[in-house]
Amino acid sequence: MLLRGGNTAAAPAVVDDVRISEAARASGASARSLRHYEDEGLIVPGRFGNGFRDYCQSTIDRVLVIRSLLESGLPVRLIRELLPDLTDGAGGADEATCAAFLHEVEQHRDRLTARIAVLSRQQEALDAYLREARSTDR
Repeated sequence: MLLRGGNTAAAPAVVDDVRISEAARASGASARSLRHYEDEGLIVPGRFGNGFRDYCQSTIDRVLVIRSLLESGLPVRLIRELLPDLTDGAGGADEATCAAFLHEVEQHRDRLTARIAVLSRQQEALDAYLREARSTDR
């Protein structure tokens, strides 16, 4: 499989179906984040008979992937669009899906690179202004 939990400090223990607080502990995500991922359509936990959320191991594994992708700077939109194709199914994603995902990631990286370049030029202009302003104050 292309995606893994990645940035987690230690591999979580395998869990049976659990409530949100236990899922939060197992995944390292807050309960609020888990509810947000559900609202965004990134995960679909089951429900216990009393209506409480029911998180199985595969959902917790999916949360680890989501967290890793978010920590990498990918937007929720991109994750929501491509995550189902990358994590569903026994064999994982096909080559075309992986290629499409990598292309989207590269485009996102390129947009970040362009933004960084603009910010760097702005920083240099501010530095030049500050140098000039300080030299005329003396």
